[in-house]
Parts: sequence; C-alpha cells; structure tokens
Amino acid sequence: MINATRFVVMLLMTISCVLPAKLTAASAPGVVVKLTIHDTIQPITADYLQRGLREAANVHAQAVIVSMGTPGGLLESTRVMVEAIENSPVPVIIFISPTGSRAGSAGFFLLEAADIAAMAPGTNAGAAHPIVEGRQLDPVLKEKIENDAAAFLRSYTSRRGRNVEAAEDAVRNSKSYSDEEALKLKLIDLVTTDDASLMTALDGREIHRFDGSTQTLHLKDAAILTTAPSMRERLLSKLADPNLAVLLLVLGALLIYLEFNVPGTVVPGSIGTLFVVLGLFGLNLLPVRHTAIVLLIAAVVLMLLESKFTSHGVLAVAGIASLVVGLATLVDGPIPEMRVHTSTALGAGLGFGTISFGLAWIALRARRSKVLTGPQAMIGGTAIVRTLLAPTGQVEIRGELWQASLRGQATLAPGSAVSVQAVEGLVLIVEPAQDSI
Repeated sequence: MINATRFVVMLLMTISCVLPAKLTAASAPGVVVKLTIHDTIQPITADYLQRGLREAANVHAQAVIVSMGTPGGLLESTRVMVEAIENSPVPVIIFISPTGSRAGSAGFFLLEAADIAAMAPGTNAGAAHPIVEGRQLDPVLKEKIENDAAAFLRSYTSRRGRNVEAAEDAVRNSKSYSDEEALKLKLIDLVTTDDASLMTALDGREIHRFDGSTQTLHLKDAAILTTAPSMRERLLSKLADPNLAVLLLVLGALLIYLEFNVPGTVVPGSIGTLFVVLGLFGLNLLPVRHTAIVLLIAAVVLMLLESKFTSHGVLAVAGIASLVVGLATLVDGPIPEMRVHTSTALGAGLGFGTISFGLAWIALRARRSKVLTGPQAMIGGTAIVRTLLAPTGQVEIRGELWQASLRGQATLAPGSAVSVQAVEGLVLIVEPAQDSI
C-alpha cells in the first residue's frame, strides 16, 4: 500500500515537471530565417545560401524564406544551390518578391526546387533556356546541353508535384510566366503580397519534403531572423561583377606601369598590384574565355613593340584594338549582367592605350632631350665676348664668365656675340654668331 502510494506521488511529480515544459515548447513561437538574393547566381550566391541553410538548421527554424529576384546566372552554381535546398533539414520557401522582381533563367530552376514556391503580384519567372555565349555550337552539342538542363529540372519538379511539361517548356522554348499564369499552371503554390501574408497562408500547411517525409509548418507568430550577407560575401559579390573586375585590372596595370616610369614612388606600384590581384580574383569566379586572354597578351606585346620601334602608330592602333576586343569578350557569361559591357571595354581599352602611350612618349622625349645642367647645357647657346678673343679670351654666358677659344677667325672684339660649339674641360669652344659685330 505504501509502495503504491509512493509510486503515484512520483508519477504525479514527473507529470507536473514534464507537462509544463511540453506546453511551453508547444506554445512558444518558432523562428523563420530569411535570406535575400537579389543578384546574379554565381559561386558567392551559392555560398550565401548554404550558410543561411546551415544557420537555420542550427537554430531549428520552422522554415527558410528566400526573397529572390535574379536575372539568372551560372548553371554550375545553380546545381550547387538546388542540391543544398533538396538536402536542407529545414523547409525552404522561395518567394519572388517584391513586386517587379523576376526569377529568370537560373532563378526559375531554384524556384521549382523549393518546398514552397511563391510569387508576389506583378512578378514573373521562366526563360530558362541554357545559353552558351560567344561560340557557335553544332546541333548535336546544343541538343545535349538543352536535354541535360531539361532533365535536371525534371529530376526534382516531378517530386515536388509541379507541372513538369510547363516547367520544361521554360527550358526548351524560353517560356516566361506571370504570377497568375504560374499559379494556374501549378508551377508555384501561392501568390501573396509580403512575408506576413505568406506566413499566415502557410501556417498549418502539411508539405512533402524531397526525401518523401511530411512536415507541418507552424508559422503563426514566428519571429523572422534575417541573415544578411557577410562583409566577405558582399565584397566578393561586387568583385564578381565583370565590369568592376575589368576596371580594377586595367587601373592596376596603369598604376604598375606608372611605377616603372617613375621608380621609387612605391605607392602606385603597391596600389596597382592590389587592384590587379582583386581583378584577377573576381575574374576567377566567372567563366573566362581563353581566346580573349590571347588577345590581351597580344595587345601588351604590340604596345611594347610600339615603344621600341617607329611604326607611325600602326602597332599602337593594333594594340588598342586587340585590348578592346579582348576586354569585351573576356567573360563568357550566360546573361548580359555577367558580361563586360561594350562601353566598359571601349572606355578601359582606349583609356589604357592613350595613357600608356602618353607616358611612353613623355619618357622617350625625356631620354632624347639634351642635358639641362652643367657645362654641356651651354652647347648651342649664345655668349657675349667680354675681352678680346685672339683667339682666347673671356665670354659671358648665363651671367658667368668663362674662358673661351675662338674657332675659325683670328680675333673678335668685345661685345660680339658668339655661339658655343663645344666644351673642352673648362674652356668653351666658340664661333662667331650670325648677328656678331
């Protein structure tokens, strides 16, 4: 009897300790991690998404909302991001927002990969045909690339329960859909205005994860924890802009060239080296065309030859043309936002060519100019005879008296003008000037 009573007391104590904890956990608001991707899809974007998904898993978030607006980007980075979404322990909600945003090209692949795909009114998605810029592809290779991209999209669109045919049409025929069209074709799950309405609409919804499991979203009163890009990610994302990378590369090369022309200044060379390294690092994140690198090397060689040989500007023009074409075709981006603009290539190429040849001309002129100091600087100058030259005497030049020796005439009276022809030691060799008396 005593043992039974003790058991009941212990059971009640256990329930009284555990039940409040369970009620608190059940009633406590959850956390939703928010990421913002309004940029091109490239390696830094992929790193940012992976880091955000890891942080969401660490805080046991209810979901991850990715506010996205992108013109597209690199297919390899897209594959990395899709894999991260599929393997995420936290449900991922891709939300094309705010109004006016789009999920073009690579962004459409990411939208279809999400556990929940949502769009704001006035947004669009699609036009996901793979592009290989700057080269002519034979029909077989083009078909292979297209089939590979379509198969990649089908591999997860069908498991998400979305319209495979409409999704594949965006790849093969570059179809683009408005928010209403995407919802009608079952490419997305809902259309909503903002994060608050999105969470309200999804609260209590049961979703099917990529691994086949089911999960119910509890988003009511959930706190939104924004994960912003780190300083490193923001810097690298800026460097991944091909126009900025090219400008840094050209400006750095100019500063290094200035250091060689004015040795000992140190500062231009140091800053120029830093700019070149940053430019090369940015280009390393992008698909670079090797033929363009050959053109850039040819441009440097032609410029060096112009400084050594007289070509009346032919080598200079050829070098600048090679530089402009090389810069314009340097980055083989799949979308215009990931290529070097023509205006940037023209400005950087013409500016680099003009400034470099200007510096070379100044340096060449300085080397060929006569000495401006010492006795040799007086050669060719005019002096005034102060004592009778018969044939030696004194002359005045630059306010100084010098011993002089007359050449070609027996004597010359004081006050006459003579021209300095040479300097032998401390004696000036002179001849009568044209206006001598």
